[in-house]
Amino acid sequence: MIPIRTETSVKATPWVNYALIAANILAYFIFDYSRNESLARFKSEHLILHADWPRLYQFFTYQFLHASPTHLAGNMLFLWVFGNPVCGKMGGLAYLMFYLSGGVFSACGYAWGSSAPMLGASGAIAAVTTAYLALFPRSRVTVLFFFFIITYFEVPALILIVFKVILWDNILAPGIGGGGVVAYSAHLSGYFFGFVVAMLMLWWRALPRDAFDMVALWKRWNQRRAYTAALANPEARARAEFGAVARPVPASRKQVAVEDTRLDQVTDLRSRIAECLGSGDVGSGATLYEQLIGIDQEQCLPEKQQLQVARQFYETGRFPQAVAAFERFLACYPRSGDGNDIRLLTGIILARDLRQYETAERYLEEVRGRVGQGDRMRQCERWLGNVRAALGKIAPDQT
Repeated sequence: MIPIRTETSVKATPWVNYALIAANILAYFIFDYSRNESLARFKSEHLILHADWPRLYQFFTYQFLHASPTHLAGNMLFLWVFGNPVCGKMGGLAYLMFYLSGGVFSACGYAWGSSAPMLGASGAIAAVTTAYLALFPRSRVTVLFFFFIITYFEVPALILIVFKVILWDNILAPGIGGGGVVAYSAHLSGYFFGFVVAMLMLWWRALPRDAFDMVALWKRWNQRRAYTAALANPEARARAEFGAVARPVPASRKQVAVEDTRLDQVTDLRSRIAECLGSGDVGSGATLYEQLIGIDQEQCLPEKQQLQVARQFYETGRFPQAVAAFERFLACYPRSGDGNDIRLLTGIILARDLRQYETAERYLEEVRGRVGQGDRMRQCERWLGNVRAALGKIAPDQT
């Protein structure tokens, strides 16, 4: 199972990661592919990490050296797949410092328990891999699979990195088949460094935060746990639902489990909707929103997302869904700067497309006088006249 790409978009060109890949390839061509014995000897004696008596500069130089073309190709593939989005998220200078520090920490972890020489970028790339896990835990990775057949499929990053890359490749498999000449302790040190440092950078907001990084997921899980614990008491659940008039309602374990499942479904759908809207897939986001409302009609998305979904319904001709989404927007965000335009549009949809004239009149009356004296005011007056004519309040020729 070889990772070949991720679904994470890279918003800023990762020039530093490109430069690191180029430096690794160039170093291999200079010291190995050239077949120059003097350079090869210089590499072996001075540049690789001699763990029994290391020199300070070797903690950096060993990171750019490789033992074979396959060693180089495997490392550069991982660096390309996981390094580009991490570099784009961190920024060039911070990423370079993080990469080199991960390599140094990995070398320290290796040298602590071994005296054999070491070379390769694996430790630094291990740090980058778990940094990717901390920054994009809900993303999916496309892997190339070959075992009699060759195919590819997507795997959640959490499963691939934790269970396959870390647990199987570096802990279980070496114990079954022997460790060989692979520096597994350097890998594990790099994984530890990358995850912990990336989490601290997120926690301290040294990196841009979003709703889907590991810290955000942990906070939402903790909130759900606290909420579930608070509502485990039947009296607390009744007070939350009915306020001061609540009476204690006995809750069975089955009822609690059903409510927990519903909350998990709501949380998952909201996260998936945000992912779809963030990536520009508004159609899928609207479909997921319908599922969300089917579970809980009181759900409301963040202001911008709610408006995106409502407009998607309107643009695709699903007018009842559009009106319901616009009305939910107005109920949740009554002070929004788009409120008057939304009220006007809702009134027009109700009159023109759904023939619900009484409700349309209420919206148009409410927004009348709030939309200025331009085209919107004339549009409001025209549709208000049409609605009143349809209701028999004025003669049709007065419209």
